[in-house]
Amino acid sequence: MNLVVVSNRVARGKANEPMTGGLAAALLPVVENSGAVWVGSSGRVRDGAQAEPIAQIEQLGQGALALLDLPAAHYAGYYEGFANSALWPALHSRSDLIRVSQDDYNSYREVNSFVARALLKFQKQDTLFWIQDYHFLSLGAELRTLGVKSPIGFFLHTPWPARSVIDSVPNHRDLVTAMLAYDLIGFQTEDDRENFAACVRADLGLQVRNGVVTSRHGRTRLAVFPIGIDADKFAQQAAKAASHPDVSRLRRSLHGEKLAIGVDRLDYSKGLVNRINAFDRMWSVHPTLLRAASLLQIATPSRESIEAYGNLQSEVARLVSEVNGRHGEVDWTPIRYLNKGYGQGVLAGLYRSAQVGVVTPLHDGMNLVAKEYVAAQSPVDPGVLVLSKFAGAANELDAALLVNPHDIDGMARTIAMALSMPLNERRMRHQILMTKLRRHSIQQWFADFLDALQDDGAHEPVEVEPLPAASAGLLGSRFMSSTARYH
Repeated sequence: MNLVVVSNRVARGKANEPMTGGLAAALLPVVENSGAVWVGSSGRVRDGAQAEPIAQIEQLGQGALALLDLPAAHYAGYYEGFANSALWPALHSRSDLIRVSQDDYNSYREVNSFVARALLKFQKQDTLFWIQDYHFLSLGAELRTLGVKSPIGFFLHTPWPARSVIDSVPNHRDLVTAMLAYDLIGFQTEDDRENFAACVRADLGLQVRNGVVTSRHGRTRLAVFPIGIDADKFAQQAAKAASHPDVSRLRRSLHGEKLAIGVDRLDYSKGLVNRINAFDRMWSVHPTLLRAASLLQIATPSRESIEAYGNLQSEVARLVSEVNGRHGEVDWTPIRYLNKGYGQGVLAGLYRSAQVGVVTPLHDGMNLVAKEYVAAQSPVDPGVLVLSKFAGAANELDAALLVNPHDIDGMARTIAMALSMPLNERRMRHQILMTKLRRHSIQQWFADFLDALQDDGAHEPVEVEPLPAASAGLLGSRFMSSTARYH
């Protein structure tokens, strides 16, 4: 098997390289160990959208990175425009933040077409293509247009929202139609899969039976593959990181106080404003925790040129300043707020130093920070995970303290409870959570998806039911011109 993995962001495999997203951190070890080719953006752009794509190849463990310079004329519309000002807010149920134009959508499709042409260079007789995330919803259809007959799978790392939300994305029917060019579409949770299936039924008039959609392309299987981490490897990293200068300085600075930690990209989906308000409320209601417990919030800036992100950065900075001004002392700062990223090794040590991990997104596909925090804890004296019930991880990590991030008072009470939890209960919860992390590892996720993609049973010939007249018009596009799956 020759595996080609595609994502917008790639990781370079350097231990101290900051990672601002779960996707890159998750894919790095499986590509290193599987011999796959990982194709993604180099972070550079160049002129000539119709030019022949050129990939810079780098070794990555047993695998390789293929880095593409994306077309300058379309990059802003593709990335800052349609991907992150239309799809990202919609996928996280923030349709109020959608800002997009038809030109942005056209650029999104052009970049998907550009990447498809680049992928032809990596195709062999036994190639499997595995496309990652919302940047490339239409990439499978572009590959089919170019005549690719290999199995193509897609995994969505974000949530898929309710139909009423995705309807707010211009051209969403065209995109969902294009997605049915994939043999297999994977989701983080059953809710995400059901939401997508509802969209297929309502917007395209297609039936979903036993998790399979039959379209003019053939069969597309919809399935759930919760992504994991290598828990034991991360635990080893955390134990080693105790001697790292950043970790040592943090521990020396605490003077006996307990520490809560949050690690997030600076993104409106992460619930940072609600989290800070909850700590503010906790110190107001529980004054005994003043000087006894503080928060280390690492918030890595991203997409700063997008208005919603710039506004959020200003709001969080202002709020942190107000809370520190209200509760702080000349020799004590309630919230340590850092706008920079850290490598996985350092983060593991920082997690291990904190008695409470606070992961409270408003809506998240999985959130691997939650899993990393648990894995980093000492089994002898573990910390407590406070986790939003709206993170995909909550479906597995039910031994965490689950919270509603919209309930500020409830979060404040739960964080205070976590800070005072007895050792026996902390150990019991940690053991349960570690068992689940080991059962649903990154290796298992990788193997399960590829096994499903290669499963011939998913692609047996089936009769294609005629579509309702309202939906049939959608099939006139170049992405639905064939009558059977290319196999």
